[in-house]
Amino acid sequence: MKFRPLHDRVVVERITADQKTAGGIIIPDSAQEKPQQGKIIAVGPGGRDENGKLIPIDVKPGDLVLFGKWSGTEVKIDGQDFLIMKESDIMGVLDASVAKKKAA
Repeated sequence: MKFRPLHDRVVVERITADQKTAGGIIIPDSAQEKPQQGKIIAVGPGGRDENGKLIPIDVKPGDLVLFGKWSGTEVKIDGQDFLIMKESDIMGVLDASVAKKKAA
């Protein structure tokens, strides 16, 4: 990807939601809610405080994160859908071991 976010912004790729319920019912795309989990693809250098000092971003590329339902701006880069949001829109980082169990 040839995109670098500025300031305290991050680029997030949504993690796709399950297309079946626990009972095996297939959920059509139109009825699915957009997932609120994603993978950090790129991060900006960070924000600045009142004195101009750089405050680095706490997340890094590869982190799995939770974000608000209406967070970010949807964009298409190189034919792929991403979200660009401020670091403050991210609620937290998921533990990698929990995320792997969920994906399996």
